[in-house]
Amino acid sequence: MTETTTDDDARHREKMAKRKAVQDAEVASKRIEKGLLIVHTGPGKGKTTAALGLVLRMLGRGHRVGVVQFIKGAWDTGEARALKSFGDRIAWHALGEGFTWETQDKARDIAACRKAWDTAKALMADPGIRLLVLDELNIALRYDYLDLDAVLADLAARRPDLHVVVTGRNAKPALIEAADLVTEMGSVKHHFSAGVKAQEGIEF
Repeated sequence: MTETTTDDDARHREKMAKRKAVQDAEVASKRIEKGLLIVHTGPGKGKTTAALGLVLRMLGRGHRVGVVQFIKGAWDTGEARALKSFGDRIAWHALGEGFTWETQDKARDIAACRKAWDTAKALMADPGIRLLVLDELNIALRYDYLDLDAVLADLAARRPDLHVVVTGRNAKPALIEAADLVTEMGSVKHHFSAGVKAQEGIEF
C-alpha cells in the first residue's frame, strides 16, 4: 500500500473540495423536471435489461409502471415472473407473436404491432402510470409495421410527467432526434458467437 504524506493528503483534500464545488454548482443549475423519452438501441446485449432496471427503480419509489412488448412472444421469462409479485402496480403486456422470421406472416405481424400500440396509447393515457417501457418498438418501426410519424406524434402528445423507454436495435433517426436520452449499446464480445446457448437467468 502506498503511504501518503501530510502534504499529499492536504493537496488531495483541496483538489476534491474544488471538484465538489464544481459538481455541486453543476447539479444546482439543473432545474427542469419532465417526463423523459429514453431510447436504448445498438447491437449489444442489455437494452431490455437496462429498461427493466428502470422499472425496478420506479417500483421501488412506489409508482406504477407499464411494459408493452412488441415482436417478442409471451415467453416465460424470469423478469415477467419476478415482476408479477408487484401485482397491479405493474401492467405487463407481451403482445408480440415472435420475431418476423418465426411468424413468416407480415400481415399478422402488423396486426400484432398495431394492437400493441393501441395498448401503449391506453397506458400513456392512464394517469397512474409513471414509467412506460415499449420493448422492441424499434424493431416494429424498422420493418414499418407501425407508422413512424404517428408514433412520434403520440409520444410527443403524452402527458408531461410520463417517462417512456423505447428499446430495440436500429432506432430510427427521427426517434433519436426526439429523445431526451439515447444510449447505444455496443457489441464487444458475445458468448453466443462461441456456441453458448441462451441460458436461464441470463437471457430469459
